[in-house]
This record gives sequence, structure tokens and C-alpha cells, in this order.
Amino acid sequence: MPTITTTPITPDHWDDVQQVFEGGGDGPSCQCMWPMMRNADFSRTPPDELREAFRHEIGTIPAPGLILHVDDEPAGWVRIGPRPVQKRLAHTRGLPEASAHPLDDGSVWALTCFSIPRAHRGEGIMSTLLEAAIAYARENGARVIEAYPRDPATRKVSSNDLFVGSLSTFTRAGFEAVAPLGSTKQVVQLAL
Repeated sequence: MPTITTTPITPDHWDDVQQVFEGGGDGPSCQCMWPMMRNADFSRTPPDELREAFRHEIGTIPAPGLILHVDDEPAGWVRIGPRPVQKRLAHTRGLPEASAHPLDDGSVWALTCFSIPRAHRGEGIMSTLLEAAIAYARENGARVIEAYPRDPATRKVSSNDLFVGSLSTFTRAGFEAVAPLGSTKQVVQLAL
């Protein structure tokens, strides 16, 4: 059996998280800064500036997410933290109406991104990261976790589009669907 560990990201994990991002998807160009910026700001920010913004962010407390290792090899990343800090969410069309909580409520944490290298997809990494993220949010005083997954059972999506997670992964972990968000996502929540 492989040894799987999840830990809050720190500056010491910089090379590991970069290895995860380079394993497939938009990680190298996005640097998981998409949830942190309004679309116009994100679109005009060069990748090297996104990279430096993420480097700075991983030194903050609480850490902006967790990194997962399989036998000491970096194999996954999840972004989770207080929803008001993730600035894109306040400007996401339909979210104020779809969410059951005011968008400025810092006791509501948002899980907005998974990054899993192609070599580790299909191994249950997303579920393991989700379980660890729930525990991390609880330990840091979150009252509710909200997420915005897609449902590939109703509409085919690319694996790249599942960076927000799959609906079934969240519902298996006890999340309840609250409302649709656009045509492809659901708002889900878990009360802690």
C-alpha cells in the first residue's frame, strides 16, 4: 500500500506544488490564482506575475490549500480557504443568488480548485484531498464549506474542466446540492 500524506502548503513545498501543476492541465499558467482575481485582472496578468503571487500566498496563514504526496511524490493540490479571500467568487454571475450564505461571511470557506497530475488520475486523489480539506477547514474554524463542482454524468466535460471537482465526489463526502450555478456547475455545501 502506498503512503499518502496531505499537509497544508508552506514555502518548503514550492517545488512539489510546481511539479503537481506541471503534471497536466492549466496549472503552470494559472498557478491556482484564478479564484483569487476577477476575470479581467486574471486575464491581463502575465504567468510569471501569477507565479510570484502564488509564491507569496503560500507563506500566509491559514495556508491557501493542501498538497498531497503518494510515497513522497507530489500527487495533488486543493485550494480551500475563507470565501471572501477568493475574490472571483464575489463577482461570479449567479453566485449571490445561488449561495445560501452572504458572500462576505468569512466563516464560509470555499473549495475552488483541484490539481492532479495525469499520472495520478483515477487513483481516488480527489476524494482524499476533499476529506483532508474538510478536516483542515474544520480545524481552522470554518462553519460551512461551499464548492462549485461540475457533473460529468449530465454533460460531458474534459478532465481539465474538472479542476472544480465532480459533483459525485462532493455528494459522497456528505455535501448537499444547493442550487445550479450557470449551466454546468452546482453550488454544494457542507455544514461543519
